[in-house]
Amino acid sequence: MPDTDEIQSLLADALERLDGFVALHSLERLSGGASQATYRLRVAMVDGERSLALRRSVGPAGERGFGGPGLAVEARLMGLARRAGVPGPEVHMALRPEDGLGEGFVMEWVEGESIGSRINRSDELASARAGLAGECGRALARIHAIDLDSTGLNDALHEVDPAEEVRQTWERYKGFHSPQPMIDFTARWLLDHLPPEGEPALVHGDFRNGNLLVVPTGMAAVLDWEIAHIGDPMRDLGWLCTASWRFGHPEKPVGGFGSYEDLFAGYEAESGRAVDPAHVRFWEVFGSFWWSVGCLGMADQYRSGPDRSVERAAIGRRSSECQVDCVNLVIPGPAAGVVRAGGDDGP
Repeated sequence: MPDTDEIQSLLADALERLDGFVALHSLERLSGGASQATYRLRVAMVDGERSLALRRSVGPAGERGFGGPGLAVEARLMGLARRAGVPGPEVHMALRPEDGLGEGFVMEWVEGESIGSRINRSDELASARAGLAGECGRALARIHAIDLDSTGLNDALHEVDPAEEVRQTWERYKGFHSPQPMIDFTARWLLDHLPPEGEPALVHGDFRNGNLLVVPTGMAAVLDWEIAHIGDPMRDLGWLCTASWRFGHPEKPVGGFGSYEDLFAGYEAESGRAVDPAHVRFWEVFGSFWWSVGCLGMADQYRSGPDRSVERAAIGRRSSECQVDCVNLVIPGPAAGVVRAGGDDGP
């Protein structure tokens, strides 16, 4: 893997393909895991200095996080969504094999707040929060309306079957050898309450508070398309409503900033289709189930490696909170006195 100086040198050469490029002044890695990373670039252009963003693969060639489509397809998705009216950055150029930087792309830098707890608490964003649930509904309707055939997405993305997704998640949990009765109960509940089959659509897969950029006027960008797939569009609505993404505001089911009614109204107004709350609820239950297993996976990585960071252990313990969310969703009550222990910062 090239070091930072080598990356900067290789990237400066690649950016020569960008119209108006003069020089690359700085490169700062902002975030990323084992397979992908995001960088902020400061570049000189013929019309002045500006910031750009770089997304690139840093794992083994061909590695895909969570079975995602890869960065080349992610860049295509961002462009398609932007043309459909979904807020997001413009993709300026894709990396090529000869660049020596792996798979990736350079895009517009968009300012905004992405940290969920700040979105929900900031006085500066109070006006944005008032209409954000409706904006999310409209953005999701536009994503789900993108045609799969004419765009070639049917060939670029895999299709996810709800029953198979439940079973695969359940099997993954069993591999941790950490019996959790509520996970087993919820898996059976999900298999007994599968949603009706409908027309498959492009699904973002991780549309939630924390993957949106928000400014005082509203949503500025939808981020992180790395687990996009074809499937049930209501999955995106249910995931947005999953309790783990409310960041200290459980009384506001949509991301901790809005109501079901506003989300559904925005979606219905844009799509012309009625939303079945029970259908969304299935995916809300699945969201807590899936993330409870995901948190156990973090704990397993902490115990057995390769990642022994405190962050893994801290996220791992939150599996119990997600299981409490499952209790309150699928067992009539809710259970008296059973509340989430999580603080404002969420998982």
